[in-house]
Amino acid sequence: MDVLQLDVSGRPQAWISPKEAAILYACDEVSWTLGAPFIVLRGGWQRSSGRQSRIEVHPIVAVRGVVPSRAWRTQPAITNLKLFARDRHLCAYCGGLFATDDLTREHIQPTSRGGEDAWMNVITACRSCNGRKGSRTPEEARMPLLYLPYVPSLHEDMILRGRRILADQMEFLLASVPRSSRLHG
Repeated sequence: MDVLQLDVSGRPQAWISPKEAAILYACDEVSWTLGAPFIVLRGGWQRSSGRQSRIEVHPIVAVRGVVPSRAWRTQPAITNLKLFARDRHLCAYCGGLFATDDLTREHIQPTSRGGEDAWMNVITACRSCNGRKGSRTPEEARMPLLYLPYVPSLHEDMILRGRRILADQMEFLLASVPRSSRLHG
């Protein structure tokens, strides 16, 4: 399980390993935490007290100061796995539910005709529908979209990255996801 790293204002920054979080704790870089500790990391033995050092790692940690992050991008990067998760593995043309291996990234306005590889121009399609549509627009192919594309928010993107997310982390992220998001449904 990974730790959700936030900046001090609560904006998601990254998924980090428990060991990376322990370094933040040890360097006194953690400003605040959320959720009950989910792992205890043990270190060496203190010579003076004879006690073993230990760090309780929380599922969500906010880091002091300015954290350099790619998370400040206005739009998250597109990957097929995030796209398929955004669209809940449903083909936008036939409405079928498919396994990841049977899905494709479909460009509404084909790239061969100037369409961009951007969140607002891509949807999930099964291989059959993608092949049938070809390099035409949905209107030209007489294949209307069953749902519309959208750009995921930063909080949605953290969910879409496909990690095993703890309940405390999911609750925190979903609280800032728009109600219109398919991640709520």
